[in-house]
Amino acid sequence: MCEIFGVSSDRTIDVTRELKEFFKHGEYNPHGWGFVSWNDAGKFTIDKEPVASTKSTLIDSYLSDGLKCRGLIAHIRKATIGYVDIRNTHPFIAHDPNWREWAFAHNGTIFESEELLPYSDIQIGSTDSERILLYILDQNKGVTDEASRFKMMDTVAVKLSDKNKLNFFAFDGQDLYIHKNEAGTMYRKNHDGYVLFATKPLDNDIWEEVPLNQLQVYRDGKLIYEGTVHDHTYVHDEQQMNMLYLGYSEL
Repeated sequence: MCEIFGVSSDRTIDVTRELKEFFKHGEYNPHGWGFVSWNDAGKFTIDKEPVASTKSTLIDSYLSDGLKCRGLIAHIRKATIGYVDIRNTHPFIAHDPNWREWAFAHNGTIFESEELLPYSDIQIGSTDSERILLYILDQNKGVTDEASRFKMMDTVAVKLSDKNKLNFFAFDGQDLYIHKNEAGTMYRKNHDGYVLFATKPLDNDIWEEVPLNQLQVYRDGKLIYEGTVHDHTYVHDEQQMNMLYLGYSEL
């Protein structure tokens, strides 16, 4: 079920080697790939396709040229909710009411959430992940300072992780937000001045598990905020997933 890769750095770095390994996993996540990277000014570059990363000539071009960035969110998709289409391919980007641009990628599934239901009528695609981003943007109305934004994202993480799998990366033009609530599904590797995050370790170096059930915020490769420790641990339930598939197949 999908994989995500993220980078937060205090300088421009070359992430080609890690992306090559990450996109190899597209063999098992064949329904789309995408990435958004940003430069020193927080300006986004985004590209994505609804095809397997292992079959993409565009990916080959990026990796042969080399990819350098200040930060990055990448995603490979194994579809659970939403058809295979560019509109359902991660990451998603959009502006909040304060005209702050956000990027978002999700590795998880929303089983229950009344908060997200209204966004089904206005979203471009059909994924629960896009609805999460739209919800975050709405929650950011009137939020103009950093502390309030962190608190808002902490509240979102706690609320939406209840009864759901909520592993995500979000970037607001300045800070990278990290959350996971299933054990063994997100790791990080610290370097001098930057940190890498991935669903699975991408090499034989030491990767440590990202803390479970707690929002973390990184800026320039440094942890600057830790949110509420909650108890909404997700445990995979195959029967629950099958019921979800059945429900969407009958829509």
